[in-house]
Amino acid sequence: MKKVSEEIYRRIDNNIYNLEGNRWWQPGFSLNLIRTLYNPFRVEYSKNIFEKFKINPEKTSVLEVGCGGGLLSEEIARMGFITTGIDPSEQSLNSAVIHARESNLKINYVKGTGENLPFQKSSLDVVLCCDVLEHVHDLPKVISEISRVLKAGGLFIYDTFNRTYFSKISVIKILQEWKQWAIMPPDLHVWEMFIKPDEIISLLAENQFTWKEHRGIKPDISYLRMLNNLHRRAKGELTYEEFGKKFRMVESNSTQIMYIGYAVKSFPL
Repeated sequence: MKKVSEEIYRRIDNNIYNLEGNRWWQPGFSLNLIRTLYNPFRVEYSKNIFEKFKINPEKTSVLEVGCGGGLLSEEIARMGFITTGIDPSEQSLNSAVIHARESNLKINYVKGTGENLPFQKSSLDVVLCCDVLEHVHDLPKVISEISRVLKAGGLFIYDTFNRTYFSKISVIKILQEWKQWAIMPPDLHVWEMFIKPDEIISLLAENQFTWKEHRGIKPDISYLRMLNNLHRRAKGELTYEEFGKKFRMVESNSTQIMYIGYAVKSFPL
């Protein structure tokens, strides 16, 4: 898999994290749905892996790549991990710093990109990268950098969108473009930047990772009920906060739209 072309990358609106970066923790902001809908599932999935590997949080360093306003970093810090978040958006980082301070959480926030992580080789125990890989300009470089900073035996936990017909309809058309249902900003995601599971497995293998699993992610209500809730939100009958309480994301056998997984940094031969 190669770096995404300039033509495709220009279509994604990553600038929203600068323009709206101070709104991450506001219930009425669309991206706050990450906290209410996705984070409970991500945290539970991560906890299961940590328990499987018998990880002691107080002795474990965790980096979240693409931390935004700190919605997931704070969950990791509350679990007792030595937590760092990195993001290219200064506005988002300012929001993260302020909220962590107000919440009495010790989190080290750093400005930077996944393509050039400002950390020493083999210095971290765990790297999290959720809803980020499909936003980066150079995915192979990001995976290479994550491998570089992870210790041998370290964990890489990630989730992203699959590049399928189903994800194009649900994520791009329904959630972003078709106004009777859309709740996300236009061009928040670009379908051509979505990542097929075999593509990321190949990149992991090329960068000293042993891939372990992928699990699908889906809402815990029917898609008809989901469309109804989306329509009510689009018409203003539901706030984002009310919409976020209507369902939760759960594990699925299907990776056709979104999937989560993890890999282990291999020990040198």
